[in-house]
Amino acid sequence: MKKKRPIPHTFVIVFFIIIFSAILTWFVPGGEFDRETMTLSDGTAKEVIVKDSFHYTDNEPQTWEIFSAFFDGFVDKADIIIFILMIGGAFWIMNDSKAIDVGIFTFLKKTKKIEHYKLFKFLGIENIIITLIMLMFSIFGAVFGMSEETIAFVIIFVPLALSMGYDSIVGVNMCFVAAGLGFAGALLNPFTIGIAQGLSGIPLFTGIEYRLFTWLVLNFVGIVYILRYAKKIKKNPKLSPVFEDDNKNWRNKEHINPEHMKYYTPVSAWIIYGIISVVLVVISFINTSTTLSIGNSSTTIPAIPVLTGIFIILGPLVLRKSVHFFILNILLFTILFLIVGVMGYGWYVMEIATLFFAMGLAAGIANNKSPNNITKLFIDGVKDISSAALIVGLAGGIIIVLQEGKIIDTILNSVSQSMKTMGKVGSIGIMYLIQTFINIIIPSGSAKAALTMPIMAPFSDLIGISRQATVMAFQFGDGFTNMITPTSGVLIGVLGVAKIPYEKWVKWITPFMIILIILGFLLLIPTVLMELNGF
Repeated sequence: MKKKRPIPHTFVIVFFIIIFSAILTWFVPGGEFDRETMTLSDGTAKEVIVKDSFHYTDNEPQTWEIFSAFFDGFVDKADIIIFILMIGGAFWIMNDSKAIDVGIFTFLKKTKKIEHYKLFKFLGIENIIITLIMLMFSIFGAVFGMSEETIAFVIIFVPLALSMGYDSIVGVNMCFVAAGLGFAGALLNPFTIGIAQGLSGIPLFTGIEYRLFTWLVLNFVGIVYILRYAKKIKKNPKLSPVFEDDNKNWRNKEHINPEHMKYYTPVSAWIIYGIISVVLVVISFINTSTTLSIGNSSTTIPAIPVLTGIFIILGPLVLRKSVHFFILNILLFTILFLIVGVMGYGWYVMEIATLFFAMGLAAGIANNKSPNNITKLFIDGVKDISSAALIVGLAGGIIIVLQEGKIIDTILNSVSQSMKTMGKVGSIGIMYLIQTFINIIIPSGSAKAALTMPIMAPFSDLIGISRQATVMAFQFGDGFTNMITPTSGVLIGVLGVAKIPYEKWVKWITPFMIILIILGFLLLIPTVLMELNGF
């Protein structure tokens, strides 16, 4: 019997991509666009390409740099790497309390109580749960571009999915893929639509009517696909490509039976409740009102004082039940303050990591852990998730090699020239393919918008395609492949936290990705053949 060849490790796959990228630098001519700084409508400055400025330069073949790319990738992706390590450490402290286990058990127990209603029984309560969670994260992705933040939620939704009888892939889909669908269907995402429309000279967030339609279509197709897969895994868990991985990494870990565990509330939990309450009251006096921005609209409300008041009221109620529910309450308000921080104060990974770090410390103190125990738990969490951080740094090296080899601009210029002989449908399709291809190399939406839109927007005028359609081609091209490209630090981080091998993820998501890419092209056709508002 022929011995089955083992699947290459994720590190091996990414390193071979770095080698391939280095080989390209020997054969692809070097080239550069001239760039200038443009001030956008919101007052921010962006570096953009000067039209018709491409010129060839001496290429810089990469050799030993394939080894230094690991170091450079770490430097370039340092924020996401540190974010992952801090999140891992913080949640390890929280997980030690078994609060999440208790929360999942209680949640599933309550949902079972409403299953006897005919409507819920017909639809399936677990289908409703998955759908609602996915829609919530899709809205986050569509409105304020949630991406990196999903790494923190994987630790919550993978155990939830497993508890419901599914696998870790379903758990990742509930948050990461759902946010990715929203990101691709971007309604008001300032990091993609906002920048792309600003650079194209289009009024911000116009054409939202058709984008809302596309968002609904993408989510309908995506959620139906996930629910069908979840149903198959529920029926036969061994059909999951990560069945053995989940058994090793999740199912065989020590879990408590919440029905037989001891519920208690130590004095330390009341103390940390008082400390948090005082801190929140002080912050509320400093920030009496918050302007929450959703796309181009904003509203000013006393968000922090309201959340503070609710936390102070709920605290004693959950503390009387047990410390586990109090820790879950801390987690809930951490998420709520995260939303306020992102939408009201422009928080990014540094602020979010700090927030979760504080959450972990609060959970440890509430659970009556000593400083040494909390430190040990944090270090254990960092060790457990360190492979995810390492692969993010390695994947970042791919982009470094292409940039240092000076071939990214050459590739961009070459593929853009291929549109000149196409009709409207062909041209919008080529634009879409170009943006999709570039996203594999440059997964940053804002960077890609600054790189491509100054070229694509004027070119669309020459061939009779609206700039709004060009922006939508960018939007779809930027969104879908974030869920599969190894250059995406977020994807690699998510898979690392979920302990899903990259090669198995690629095998699972490829058919879904093909469906989304084809669907994206079909949704682009009306933008060049029909009269749409904003187009």
